[in-house]
Amino acid sequence: MTTYGDIRLRGQTGVPAERRGSYPFIDFRLLNNTTYSGEIGTKKKVKRLLSFQRYFHASRLLRGIIPQAPLHLLDEDYLGQARHMLSKVGMWDFDIFLFDRLTNGNSLVTLLCHLFNSHGLIHHFKLDMVTLHRFLVMVQEDYHSQNPYHNAVHAADVTQAMHCYLKEPKLASFLTPLDIMLGLLAAAAHDVDHPGVNQPFLIKTNHHLANLYQNMSVLENHHWRSTIGMLRESRLLAHLPKEMTQDIEQQLGSLILATDINRQNEFLTRLKAHLHNKDLRLEDAHDRHFMLQIALKCADICNPCRIWEMSKQWSERVCEEFYRQGELEQKFELEISPLCNQQKDSIPSIQIGFMSYIVEPLFREWAHFTGNSALSENMLGHLAHNKAQWKSLLPKQHRSRGSSGSGPDEDHAGQGTESEEQTAREGDSP
Repeated sequence: MTTYGDIRLRGQTGVPAERRGSYPFIDFRLLNNTTYSGEIGTKKKVKRLLSFQRYFHASRLLRGIIPQAPLHLLDEDYLGQARHMLSKVGMWDFDIFLFDRLTNGNSLVTLLCHLFNSHGLIHHFKLDMVTLHRFLVMVQEDYHSQNPYHNAVHAADVTQAMHCYLKEPKLASFLTPLDIMLGLLAAAAHDVDHPGVNQPFLIKTNHHLANLYQNMSVLENHHWRSTIGMLRESRLLAHLPKEMTQDIEQQLGSLILATDINRQNEFLTRLKAHLHNKDLRLEDAHDRHFMLQIALKCADICNPCRIWEMSKQWSERVCEEFYRQGELEQKFELEISPLCNQQKDSIPSIQIGFMSYIVEPLFREWAHFTGNSALSENMLGHLAHNKAQWKSLLPKQHRSRGSSGSGPDEDHAGQGTESEEQTAREGDSP
């Protein structure tokens, strides 16, 4: 069954999937054009414009355009450097920005091809390499390159982190090839077709996906269903038994849905209880899947645990994306979402709050699970250093904006209150 009203496809397995490119691309240049300033000012008109944009970014295949992403348009020096970096892909200081440049913007495809091969997944699942490449190109192309943060480089970064976590001794010895493939696929596709705005924005503009998913994990549901659509379109797993593909699709959904930041406390509470009771049995598939969910959640928000130079760049990117949403909301006279007001929400204060209420609690428990592994200690060390760096930047920003009264309250920025924790969650994942 195919319906184009809600852009859903239903395959033989019965799991609803979304057609590629179904998410409305939000063109900030178009929306900010003064031509529209007198014509668009209501929620209804915003919705109409977003719906209009959707048709321009429908599936490339439906428009008869075959995706093309040549990977080898680089000279041998660049390819050699990229290959050298892949030999160190398990190192925590892996520079995904450099790798993306060396691969001519194909970091996600190149990384996944390498990891599927190095983990033996191509051989184990008898995957066709050409089909795998075609599927990965679909995924990479369905990330929006104009997003400062939620783009294919972020997906590659999360995938590289997931690879590191899958190698943790406490987990690695229990993982099956299916666990590894699920972990890597979920990491690669967890934000696919992200529009660069958060769930509250979609809800208050009455977006069709918010209605479709009844305001519950709207983005994550879309990422999952889009991934299923691409798996079926590419026929990557078509040779596997029907029951196995059904299981893969469902487990991918469970993993991607776990990245909803609004479910942070749910997963953290469960993890703490397991570690306190010492009742995790990783021989059991259910417990392994839970730890894969935790690993993906860690990978998704691991930027504050990277070295300062990379962490700072990610922080600036995500805040730029927040501020763009705030500008869009202000233009259309909508309430500005938490963390999206550039005049009030500084990068240091946003990052300190995010680290304090979201990142630190999760990574402390992850370190507990790993038995304070070398990687966990390394990440917590970077986290403490980066938090101190942002705190050192607070006074400068406060003084520069103090005269206008719009700067952050330095003492307030590091305090823990329920409202601040809720704000950090509502702002999506910095």
